[in-house]
Amino acid sequence: QVQLVESGGGSVQVGGSLRLSCEVSGSRYTAHQMGWYRQFPGEQREMVATISISGNTRYADSVKDRFTISTGDNAGNTVSLEMTNLKPEDTAVYLCYLRIGVSEYWGQGTQVTVSS
Repeated sequence: QVQLVESGGGSVQVGGSLRLSCEVSGSRYTAHQMGWYRQFPGEQREMVATISISGNTRYADSVKDRFTISTGDNAGNTVSLEMTNLKPEDTAVYLCYLRIGVSEYWGQGTQVTVSS
């Protein structure tokens, strides 16, 4: 059974930095895409950043030049999100995402709170 476990969330002041990590276990196949989404209270999830098996990355306009997505040495097992210059509007639950073929998997989420 594929499981995704996030870590690294927390509280930070405006302009601060956080690094989120996601560990994947139980997968026998190489991920085609990994990424991070975030969810604001009462709203749908929105894409923050994704990275494909070929290394292509995509970012939401709101986080470009502030956030960086990367994978570990074994690209299918870990994905991280380096977040800098954090803003109050970045406050949300951040969820790790994994796609293998047409199957999608999600982590439970980790809270990021940015206060002024």
